Amino acid sequence: MRIFLFSLLFPACVFLMFSCGEKPADTIKLGVAGAHSGDLASYGIPSVRAAQLVVKKINAAGGVLGKQVELLIEDDACKPEIAGNTATKLISDGADVVLGHICSGATKAALGFYKDAGMVCMSPSATNPDLTFSGEYPNFFRTIANDAAQARLQVDFAVNVLKVKKVAILHDKGDYGKGAAELARGYFEDAGVQVILFEGITTGTVDYSAIVIKVNSLNPDAVIWGGYHPEASKIVTLMRKKNMDTPFIGPDGVKDATFISVAGEYAEGVYATGPVDISTNPMAILAGKEYQDAFGEEPGAFFDQAYAATLCLLNAIEKAGSTDYSAIVKSLHTHLTDTPFGKIKFDEKGDAIGVEFAVYKVENGVFTEHK
Repeated sequence: MRIFLFSLLFPACVFLMFSCGEKPADTIKLGVAGAHSGDLASYGIPSVRAAQLVVKKINAAGGVLGKQVELLIEDDACKPEIAGNTATKLISDGADVVLGHICSGATKAALGFYKDAGMVCMSPSATNPDLTFSGEYPNFFRTIANDAAQARLQVDFAVNVLKVKKVAILHDKGDYGKGAAELARGYFEDAGVQVILFEGITTGTVDYSAIVIKVNSLNPDAVIWGGYHPEASKIVTLMRKKNMDTPFIGPDGVKDATFISVAGEYAEGVYATGPVDISTNPMAILAGKEYQDAFGEEPGAFFDQAYAATLCLLNAIEKAGSTDYSAIVKSLHTHLTDTPFGKIKFDEKGDAIGVEFAVYKVENGVFTEHK
């Protein structure tokens, strides 16, 4: 609330400034980029709200470096062809750091713009390993484990718990989905499991009957999906309607309440990997209550990761003593931040240390961690 920085003798001036839409001249600007519309908005909106909740508290406590934090929110609909323009807009608007993007493809499309501008970008959900493993984007950080760890967990679970001998792997051809599927294929082959089908589908298709019939004819021990929940819900629904009880295993792009609401009864028994359960962490409990009080519902996917990312970005600026790019990067690598996941900092690649995945199963309409 910047009003406290002005003399109480000039309330009319303050009112006019804000009513005309002018921005305070001296703020820390936090960009928030992601899917705020479209099929994947259920991933992006919780991140916006996480940033709003964290910034509200930080501003009430005096801000960062004695300045109030201002949010710049831009929608990329999780589309790579839009993400570049989104990044350009945030850069031109003077963002100091960026929370986002949400999807791996959109993140990759935007990162070069941020790199050229000398700007740190931190995603709560972009899991493609190359975003950090390639070393191409030293300005990129994330508060979620990467797909290499996720695929390894999926394969270990399928082999050791489900005892699979042959699997069908489907993906959505995107950076996230295909990348995760390729990693899973490699791990399955290393484990001696036969991959009897590896095929990409076209997203947005109304009817996936052809691929479901093909999978059914091959009789795999499990279907592994690389991609997001809109396609997964359609494929699972068709599988179950055709009396296919084959285990279906998806990544964190499936572990969302929207998948369950769309697939309905057919979601039961579906497995998905996702961030470990942190429901007993005091900060996670408090953040969840803040969300419920503010928005009247349970937090959505990647809320905790976005809450953590917002804290990490703003803490890095505070510890660095400036918004200088190199100083922020050094701070993220060296200073711990209290988050819903505990105290975290980032390794030399930009991955959060100590953030892991778990396997979940839909039971009675809820994703429950599989012990």
